[in-house]
Amino acid sequence: MPGERQRLLAFTILSGGLCGLAAVAFHITAGRLEALWIESAAAAPGHAWIWLTILTPALGGAVAGIGIVYLVPAAAGSGIPQAKVAYFRRFGFISFKETVGKFFLCAVQLGSGASLGVEGPTVHICAGVSSMLARAARLSPENRRRMTSVGMSAGIAAAFNAPIAAVTFTLEELIGSLDQTMLAGAIVAAALAAVVEHSMPGFGSAPVFHMKREYTLGSTSSLVWYALLGVLAAIVSVAFSDSLLWLRLEFRKLKHVPKWLQPAIGGAATGSFAVVALLLFHVNGIAGDPYKTLTLALMGGLPVTAMLVLCVLKLAATVSSYSSGGSGGIFAPALFMGGMLGGAVGYLDVSVFHHPADSIGAFAVVGMGAAFAGVVRAPMTSVLIIFEMTGGYGLVLPLMIANMTAFALARTWRRTPIYEALLEQDGFFLPGGGHPLESKADEDELAHYHPSGESEGE
Repeated sequence: MPGERQRLLAFTILSGGLCGLAAVAFHITAGRLEALWIESAAAAPGHAWIWLTILTPALGGAVAGIGIVYLVPAAAGSGIPQAKVAYFRRFGFISFKETVGKFFLCAVQLGSGASLGVEGPTVHICAGVSSMLARAARLSPENRRRMTSVGMSAGIAAAFNAPIAAVTFTLEELIGSLDQTMLAGAIVAAALAAVVEHSMPGFGSAPVFHMKREYTLGSTSSLVWYALLGVLAAIVSVAFSDSLLWLRLEFRKLKHVPKWLQPAIGGAATGSFAVVALLLFHVNGIAGDPYKTLTLALMGGLPVTAMLVLCVLKLAATVSSYSSGGSGGIFAPALFMGGMLGGAVGYLDVSVFHHPADSIGAFAVVGMGAAFAGVVRAPMTSVLIIFEMTGGYGLVLPLMIANMTAFALARTWRRTPIYEALLEQDGFFLPGGGHPLESKADEDELAHYHPSGESEGE
């Protein structure tokens, strides 16, 4: 029989490939359900589209809510907090039921129009795949923990088509220190997951966003506006995090409303915000896939009023979808809000300094990274992920200025990052979040953590 080091290497390689396949399957499933449900609803004839756009996310939320409450409680939320709990407290253990439940329930909610993203759930699903492989290989507890980080890295690589950013995210958000064995595994898995995704029909090796040309810093005078963009991104990030945490608590106070029905309320609110966007600007991006509308902003194809209103609507819709107990991530909404905010600041740059109109798209690109840094608090990842998603490196200086400004201000105003704050709201304290190792819940409760703040039975 091979030794444990050989088994760890072999299953790390296998994990990268299988995580890539799982991510592709999840993205295809969610995409086809979106085309079948929320996109069909928004395209319905007459005035029927208004009611269908509101009812479709509500029905999807109800279906997902039933599954979350009665079948797989751990499927709620983005998936990053669950993976962190598994890593820190359960030696990487994520059950088969949790992994499969996350896949299908999240696909249902995203397909029906929830204002959430596939990226966080992809990380959770891939961490679950890697965890199951670690158990099959009969690895030691510490190596099972390492395999969870391998799955998270593969998930980010497959979700964003960004293997380099996947490694830095795993370091910043999960590991927190330079474990050479863990880092090597994360690099291998991220590369393999990206290769698998590239080889699949319909995906390819192109960046997520197809830009007409590479943006660059046209004039140093624009750096003033990039710094302002960092400040505004920090304000939006804190407003988003605070409102999400506040509304999450408010939903828990609704004792007369069944828990399975609460995601339907959030879905109806999301659909209403989507109707407003469609009526005003004839674009969606609020319910369902936000990247099509975000691409318009990156190319300077939206008016400034639309960008500002869409930023506010996306914030409100995402808070509604997530806080009501929905299943989905916050990466894509953060990028969307940042892109819209950045494009609006780009209009200011064009109006004041009379710079070329291409500045609008450049500011939208930088805004994505600034909002990501402010919400997720991963400054290195926020720079690299924009490079890999857009395929351009000409905005490195503006990105660093805006991202670090947003990160520093958001951390100063709200010390606890969003994922740690969500866990604290449920009574769990993990290392790395500015708190000691002790938890307010015992180890048995932590072993069955899920985002509703209760413990799942065996």
